[in-house]
Amino acid sequence: MLIRIVSFLLESLFFVLVAAALLRAWMNWLRINMRVQPGSFVMAATDWLVKPLRRGIPAKLMQSRIDWASVVAAVVLVLLYALLWTLLLALLTGSLASFADSAPLTLLGALGFAVKMLIRTALQLLFFIVLGFAILSWVQPASPACHLLGRLTEPLIAPLRRVVPIVGGVDLSALVLMLILQIGLMLVG
Repeated sequence: MLIRIVSFLLESLFFVLVAAALLRAWMNWLRINMRVQPGSFVMAATDWLVKPLRRGIPAKLMQSRIDWASVVAAVVLVLLYALLWTLLLALLTGSLASFADSAPLTLLGALGFAVKMLIRTALQLLFFIVLGFAILSWVQPASPACHLLGRLTEPLIAPLRRVVPIVGGVDLSALVLMLILQIGLMLVG
C-alpha cells in the first residue's frame, strides 16, 4: 500500500512538471504569449530548470523555433523520475544490494521507462488540451480560453478537418483526435 501511495504522489508531481515543460515548448513553438494563463504557470513551474539549461545550449540551437531548453528539461525530468522510481522500488522491496549488482540492466530499464513516460505524458497533455477545447467550443466559443486552446490544438486538428466530414453542422475533428490520442495511450500503456 505504501508503494502505491508513494508511486502515485511521485508520478503526479513529475507528470505536472514534465507536462509543464512540454507545454512550454509547445507554446513557444506556436509563439503564444507566455504572460497569460497557462503560460505564467508553466513558466513558474519550469523556470528553475529551463533557465540554467538555456545557458548550456549552444546559441545556434537557441535561434531555432524549437525551445530546446524546455524539451531538454522534459527529458531530464523523466530520466530523474525513472531513476527515483527505480531507487524507491529497490528501497521499499529491500533489494538495494541486488540493485547495485544489476545497475546497468536497471538503468537500461529506467531509460525505457523514461521514454514511455515522456510519450505518455505528451499524449495525456494533448488529450486534456483537446478535451478542454472541444468542451469550450460547444459551451463558450467566444472565451479567451477557447481561443488559446484553439491555437494550441490547431496544428493537430487542421489536417483532420480536411478528412473528417462535418456532420449536422458539427465539426467532429476534435473528437477524432481524442480517439487517436486514446489509441496512442493504449499502445504506450
